[in-house]
Amino acid sequence: MKNAAVLTFALLLNAGLCSAQALAAGDAEAGGKLFKRICGGCHQVGASARGSFGPQLNGIFGRPSGSTTDYLYSDAMKAAGIVWTRETLTAYLEDPKGVVPGTRMIFWGLSDPEKVDDVLAYLQTFQSQ
Repeated sequence: MKNAAVLTFALLLNAGLCSAQALAAGDAEAGGKLFKRICGGCHQVGASARGSFGPQLNGIFGRPSGSTTDYLYSDAMKAAGIVWTRETLTAYLEDPKGVVPGTRMIFWGLSDPEKVDDVLAYLQTFQSQ
């Protein structure tokens, strides 16, 4: 019985820590403002999104690099073999040319982890589109 109580306590504690981590994963509203300011000139999201100066970013999580059909990717991006996850997108946003040498993306990088988390939280809201 004592083991069951300890196990229950551990599970509840773990659930609390996991939910705190989920909350720390970014502010989608702040990410939307940041996206419009620093990403929106080249990328689109939403129901009518299409590729323009950069690919549309609906459903980016889990998508292989260089794979949308409405954008002409660089050879480097097509050959990168990356599947976009929170980790790979974080690294790419921090240093695009370091992650995919030869990419055509003209972006200096985003070094503030909180801003990266906010942008990723915003992009996550377009995962089902």
